[in-house]
Amino acid sequence: MKKLVNGELVNLTAAEITAREAEEQAYTDGAFDRAITELRIKRNNLLAETDWMANSDVTMSDEWKTYRTQLRDLPSGLDTVEKVNAKEFPTKPSE
Repeated sequence: MKKLVNGELVNLTAAEITAREAEEQAYTDGAFDRAITELRIKRNNLLAETDWMANSDVTMSDEWKTYRTQLRDLPSGLDTVEKVNAKEFPTKPSE
């Protein structure tokens, strides 16, 4: 491995290589957390768009209830990055 110092490529020391490998491993280890966080943010935004339907003065159709339940349940059982990335969001009912 090399790094750029004053415009020249120089070899990394053993300690620098070890530190760099640890950084790369930490990033890889955090892949699931990043993926599930992105999924939850999207899911939460979709739920927020329909929160008004849950007001006591609004009658929510069964289709909308099912949609909102599917959104809330979306992260269940997701334990790998591959499962998170493959998860499909439910289709929003017609108004």
